[in-house]
Amino acid sequence: MDVYKAILSRRSIRAYESRDVEEDKLDRVLEAGRLSPSAGNRQERRFVVIRDAGTRKALSEAAKDQVFVAQAPVVIAACSVESEYVMSCGQLAYPIDTAIAVDHMTLQAVEEGLGTCWIGAFDEKKVKKILSIPDTVRVVTLLPLGYPRKVPQPPARKSHGQIVMHEKWSV
Repeated sequence: MDVYKAILSRRSIRAYESRDVEEDKLDRVLEAGRLSPSAGNRQERRFVVIRDAGTRKALSEAAKDQVFVAQAPVVIAACSVESEYVMSCGQLAYPIDTAIAVDHMTLQAVEEGLGTCWIGAFDEKKVKKILSIPDTVRVVTLLPLGYPRKVPQPPARKSHGQIVMHEKWSV
């Protein structure tokens, strides 16, 4: 599959089949995150892979009771071990670097026939406690991963002309 097709095919999946994700597919998804760029090549991202049903259920409760988090056969907690580094543009690097990694992972998941859903609605303190993550580490997102039971239609998107400007800002 080419990248553009993966981009067109990616959806936020909120219903998963109960079958397991094969280890080689999971490894390629994780490798896509590992290979992603980071500011100054700091590589501060870390990924906690959760397969245990009880832990996934606890995570779904920490994620505002989003049941599908527990139903996915795998949940990946995308974390950063460094949260203070500021790029010269003034932005914190860790949320951007981790987002790039997770985006690579979501696109590789599509290539593997898997689905994901970026979860930003969660209680970070609860997630850290469930997964024994140190206080110094930031949990950026939870990423359920599995075979889609249902693939939704693409959401409406603003047109090219509504979001793209040339040479200078123009509204």
